[in-house]
Amino acid sequence: MSKPDELLVDIAAMVESEQSNQMSLTVVVQGAVITGRLAPENVWRQRVAEVLEQSQRLGPFSALFSSAGADTRPPQRKEPPTHLHFHVARILQGSIGLPETGGMYRVEIKDVGAWTVGDFSYSDR
Repeated sequence: MSKPDELLVDIAAMVESEQSNQMSLTVVVQGAVITGRLAPENVWRQRVAEVLEQSQRLGPFSALFSSAGADTRPPQRKEPPTHLHFHVARILQGSIGLPETGGMYRVEIKDVGAWTVGDFSYSDR
């Protein structure tokens, strides 16, 4: 069992505390390169819920992610975050990012083997 990178945990905690969705990050998880922006878990859950609500087959699952399903989740803890919540994110496959429009990914921090600030669509111009 690997120990999470303390600096990465601090980044995740700052995203959670400030409710910001502007921190761009690229991580390597079990050989996959994921690049995108971090979001607070509650923002990430709400966006996933909105996508699921639009699906006839998957609509019932939206309550697990939305605030309406909050009573089924454990109460908020004061412990450090254990996951990164990406939105507008892509898995890099060669020179292509999948999905092209960006997706929603949840990554366990302890599984991150390498990371860097910024994403491959980041531009400081």
